[in-house]
Amino acid sequence: MGAYRTATDETLRETIRHGTNGFPFAYYPEDVWQFDFHRIDWHWHHELEFLVVVSGEVRCFVGTDVIDLHKGEGMFVNSGILHRMEAPSSSFMPNIVFSPGLLAAEDSLIYEKYINPVIRSPIPCQVFTPHSRWQEQILEILSQIFTMQETEGGNELGTVQLLLQMWDILWRHWEPAGDLQKLHRIDHRQARLQTMMQYIHDCFREELTLEMIAAAGSVSKSGALHIFQSCIQVSPVAYLIQHRLAQAAELLCTTQKPVFSIAEETGFTNAGYFCRKFRQHYHMSPNEYRRKRA
Repeated sequence: MGAYRTATDETLRETIRHGTNGFPFAYYPEDVWQFDFHRIDWHWHHELEFLVVVSGEVRCFVGTDVIDLHKGEGMFVNSGILHRMEAPSSSFMPNIVFSPGLLAAEDSLIYEKYINPVIRSPIPCQVFTPHSRWQEQILEILSQIFTMQETEGGNELGTVQLLLQMWDILWRHWEPAGDLQKLHRIDHRQARLQTMMQYIHDCFREELTLEMIAAAGSVSKSGALHIFQSCIQVSPVAYLIQHRLAQAAELLCTTQKPVFSIAEETGFTNAGYFCRKFRQHYHMSPNEYRRKRA
């Protein structure tokens, strides 16, 4: 099991601060394999994200898309888009996450003309491969940015210069977003998803049904199934069970409560069923998990 996990709130919004108020930019030289279950789990953030697979392979779930990235390929993940990364083996994936306000002030002409059209586009991501000249240029700039963070102590001015150079290339090749209805549908669906997720996080200790979860999002049962499946590839009930198991795992690590008590506290009415589900998800029993995490 990996050593790292993604910290999010009840809507899957990432809670870590990327950079500082004065310089909202962060560089992460990450190996996806080192995260829990070899994946950077579902999350979203208002910041923009660029990544490159330097070694190995990474499967990216971005919005409703599933994209396999190979060595030498990269990706831009747009603002506010749910995404998850997983790897079949050790996969080094350096990435940068930064506020769009780092490129230009939000009330400026530059922001309105060159940044907003991309952020407000219904396009969730852009893949970069070495086979396209303009995409290869972006990959080269990203490599320079990564090297600058590792060898020159950050160099904020040089970093912003390269970011602007890269953004200019991206903007010039960005396809205009004419389908505003699609954008509204995506935003509406993600808002419904986050509402139902928050309901699950608030009420997971109670006996919940698919009908209750759907009602929290003001959708039908079939609508709730479609939203969860299309956005995060699991059903509402499966997500509920996963969240209960995660809460139980936390209690196993932080308390000495007996397993049957933890099962009941996290919404499982049957301790045997809880143990079976825990083993299916974590590939070990609750007591083994507790000993390994001690």
